[in-house]
Amino acid sequence: MPRIELLDPHLPLSQQWPDALRYPLRGAGVPALAAFTLAHYLALLPVAGWMLELVIWAATYLYALECLRHTADGYATPPEFAEPGHGGWALVAILLWSTVLTLLVKLNFDGGTWIVTLLMAVSLPAIAMSLALDGSVGHALNPLTWIQVMSRFGLPYLLLIGVQCLIAVIVGVAQMAFESAFPRVISLPLFYLVANYATLFNFHLMGVLIHQRHEHFGVQPQAHRLAREIHQDADQRLLDEVTALAPEQPQAALELLVPRLRDHAAPAPLHHAYRQLLQRQGLKDALLVHGQIWMAALIAQRESRRALGVLQECCGIDAGFFPDDPRTCGELADLAARLGMSRLALHLCRSYLAQWPRDRQVPHYGLLAARLLGEHADQHAEAAQLLDQLACAWPDHPLRADIHAQRQHLGDPA
Repeated sequence: MPRIELLDPHLPLSQQWPDALRYPLRGAGVPALAAFTLAHYLALLPVAGWMLELVIWAATYLYALECLRHTADGYATPPEFAEPGHGGWALVAILLWSTVLTLLVKLNFDGGTWIVTLLMAVSLPAIAMSLALDGSVGHALNPLTWIQVMSRFGLPYLLLIGVQCLIAVIVGVAQMAFESAFPRVISLPLFYLVANYATLFNFHLMGVLIHQRHEHFGVQPQAHRLAREIHQDADQRLLDEVTALAPEQPQAALELLVPRLRDHAAPAPLHHAYRQLLQRQGLKDALLVHGQIWMAALIAQRESRRALGVLQECCGIDAGFFPDDPRTCGELADLAARLGMSRLALHLCRSYLAQWPRDRQVPHYGLLAARLLGEHADQHAEAAQLLDQLACAWPDHPLRADIHAQRQHLGDPA
């Protein structure tokens, strides 16, 4: 049986955004997106087009609810099919009713439509989660159910409302942009591709949050149980053994983890457990050594954002810490700069230049450092000096024109 890709319920949501954004484009999500998008061409048919449009949206929401349920069960990839049910039609009916209610309010109480919009924004996540987990339309439409769901989530429920509102804005803007730029035969699939992608992402995000709080919802993640049944649980058994051993024999628990962590494919929970044991014993040097190893493994696995989080944790222990591998250091410098973390990016660039002064990427990271320094008037002199050094040391490098242009942009630092 193929390995099951599992969600980590202990991984902070801030580190799950990249995977969540890729979710609709993984596995069975791709053919589902393509099928739902192209099916909307049927809506162009005369007479029956509007009914077919409702059927397609009902199927889309049915699959989205399955994605929510699948994610809540701990699966990291989209499901291959959706179980039959009335959830899709229920969501279509709710959205149609909200549209009709908005029109009635607008006609009879001018200016009061915001109440309906607010009610739908607040209640829809709770309705969708109830439909996915319980399957009862009546239970999902009960306001007491909404209050119960919101209380179990607490403040994170506001995130779902915010994401839903943001998605509505993005989809609306995309529709206007596509319709103004392309003929309908092209704008229609482009719009529905965006709308369907946003729908699957939104429902997956709800599932992620439920998975992180599955105890509050009475959900026992099936993916983790199945992984144990097919003996994909060696790491979980190791983690359980470490957890049991740690209070009385922390050093023995550390020694249990070391052989597994030497494998670059070791999962994040084992690394987290190892770091927690080191923190409890105050082994700061060991935390930094492990940080170097784990960052390199994460970069190799293309998990650069998670590696950046490890780097920040290590810099909190030692402000002068930097990756001991040029690839890791360089990739994290580029990522930090893209994310607007200028101070961290500059620290990495300076470390790169000092540690590997003859590396072919030195002009790139020197130029990046100069641009970051150039953002502050009191650091223009340092930026100019760095650019002059790069121009002198690398006269034939492909970036020489960019270095010269940046030096001209700075002008005379004096």
